[in-house]
Order: sequence, then structure tokens, then C-alpha cells
Amino acid sequence: MVTYVAGPVKSTVDYIMVRQEDKAKVCNVKVISSEECVPRHKLLVMDMWFKATKSWHRKFEPRVRVWKLKEEKTCEEYRCIVGGKVEQAKWKGLGVNDHWQQMKGIMMETAQDICGMTKVPCRYKETWWWNEEVAEAVREKKIKYGKWKKENTKEARMEYKKSRHNAKRVISSAKEKKQKECAKRLK
Repeated sequence: MVTYVAGPVKSTVDYIMVRQEDKAKVCNVKVISSEECVPRHKLLVMDMWFKATKSWHRKFEPRVRVWKLKEEKTCEEYRCIVGGKVEQAKWKGLGVNDHWQQMKGIMMETAQDICGMTKVPCRYKETWWWNEEVAEAVREKKIKYGKWKKENTKEARMEYKKSRHNAKRVISSAKEKKQKECAKRLK
């Protein structure tokens, strides 16, 4: 392979560096003589074969058990402690971002003390907004999906799409309702 040409002189002076463990992955190396990347140097190209790497699972990070704030006793204790810490905090002379960071710190620290932290990863997604109305809408959607896959007709598909849209609407309204409820309880 000639990579350098200067008049009558032809030699191999360009190299591609590869780690020892990657040598087996090299499929082909070639010189493209019609391409000059630098004066008098020919373009050196290498093909490598890489196996798709396995995706790694995210490492478990402990989380605050905020769902414990649904219990009346825990919620009341949380409110009292946060209220006391807010009164003791020094707020004067702080900007909006500093004010927010201090308030966030107070709330998170109190939640960790009262509710505790998780020790193992959660097996199931948390559905704090789940209720009977949502369960019924999802059940109906699953039935319509099965019917559509079994019959494979346009009418069945349209019914499934309607029930899917309805389920999304019900889930969205349930989440919004629960968020407002939680915000009202924290006031």
C-alpha cells in the first residue's frame, strides 16, 4: 500500500493506530489513490466491524418516599416541621433563585427525615393518580385492542382509537385532579 508519492519516491508513511484488543475488528484497509488529503499523501481508509453493545440498566438511586405524605398523621407532621423551619430561615437579601433553593432544601430535607428513603428499586411504576374511572377506561381500551387485532377491520380500529383517546383523556384529568388535591393539602 503506497500512501506517499513524491516523484519517483513511493512509500508507506501513513498509518492508522488501533488498540490491541480492536485489531480483530478490522475488516479492510485500503488507499484511495485519487484522493489527496494532504499534499503528496493519499487517503488511507479502514473498515471496522463493531458489535452492538448491550444497553446498561440505570443504577438504582434511592428516592424519598413521598407517597407516605398521603397518610394524615405523616402529612400533618411534615407541615408542622416545614412551617417551623420556614419561620426560622433567613430570607432577607436573597434573590429569587436562592430563595427557591433554600425552600426546596427545607422541603426535601424534611421529607427525607419524615418519610425516609427507598432501599430497593420499585418493581412497578408508581400510579398515584390511579382510580376506578381510569381502571375502567384502560380495561375498555384493552378489550377494544384485542377485538381490533382479532377482527382486523376498520370499524374495530376506529373503536379502539376512540377508546384509546378516551383513556388518555381520563388519565390526564385524573393526574390533574390529584396534583391539585396534593397542592391544596400542602397549603
